[in-house]
Amino acid sequence: MPYLLLTLSALFWSGNFVLSRGMHADIPPLSLSFWRWTVAFLIIAPFGLRRVYKQRALLKKHRGFMLLQSVLGVTGFNTLIYLALQSTTAINAVLVNSCIPIFIVVLSWAIYREKLSIKQSVGVLISLSGVLLLIAKGDITTLQQLSFNKGDLLVLAAAIIWALYTANLRNYPAGLHPIAYLTSIMIIGLIFIFPCYLLEMQSGRQMQINVATILTIVYVALFASVLAFICWTRAIRDVGANRAGPFIHLMPVFSTILAIIFLDELLLAYHIQGMSLVFSGIFITTFPFTGKNNN
Repeated sequence: MPYLLLTLSALFWSGNFVLSRGMHADIPPLSLSFWRWTVAFLIIAPFGLRRVYKQRALLKKHRGFMLLQSVLGVTGFNTLIYLALQSTTAINAVLVNSCIPIFIVVLSWAIYREKLSIKQSVGVLISLSGVLLLIAKGDITTLQQLSFNKGDLLVLAAAIIWALYTANLRNYPAGLHPIAYLTSIMIIGLIFIFPCYLLEMQSGRQMQINVATILTIVYVALFASVLAFICWTRAIRDVGANRAGPFIHLMPVFSTILAIIFLDELLLAYHIQGMSLVFSGIFITTFPFTGKNNN
């Protein structure tokens, strides 16, 4: 079950990347971030506010953890991604974002001294090689021609932030309901996003209101925010950050599949080869070959 939840998270976030890049001319980055979380909060509020009130003592006790997770997961990561996709290519963004599992491993070790087995290390490297093959379209020499700009640096910063958010989930308060957790970090995160959103509007950048932008906001609010965060948080609590990290590598795979389905792109040999490597790496990382736990 945890691995299904991780897979769904990667699928929902893949759609977020595709839509945010495709709609970047119609929806400014901070507007997308603000309205994404505002609509997400409205969706979850009827269920979440009651749980927040019921667990207010537990939330207050762990207010430091909640504040950090809000700034990292709600305010920081997605806002930086949306800013980055204004000035970088989708290929570069996916490439840098795919480094998240490596950052998770490094931060988990550096901060929490969490060990990584040889098998898990091999799995991460194999799945990363599959990502690189997909990005390079089957020709690894293509990677030598990539150039990086400030947008790529923003994606790099976002990747580190998400890795820290994920690694820090090991401190998730026992007994805290996932809906209460998500509702709380949404409220706190929006407090930090709102002033930035106002500054963006004052600069003259405003969202175009049409069917496409409304559907985009609904998707990123419901699927990439509410459902993906619940799935990811729940799964991390069950399997740990290091085992969950390689599932980030599914995002380029799902992005390719979505392009084939909705953009009529062809399924080529390198797609199959890259996906095979990604799934092989995830299998090696997550599933033990013996009856022992290889964590």
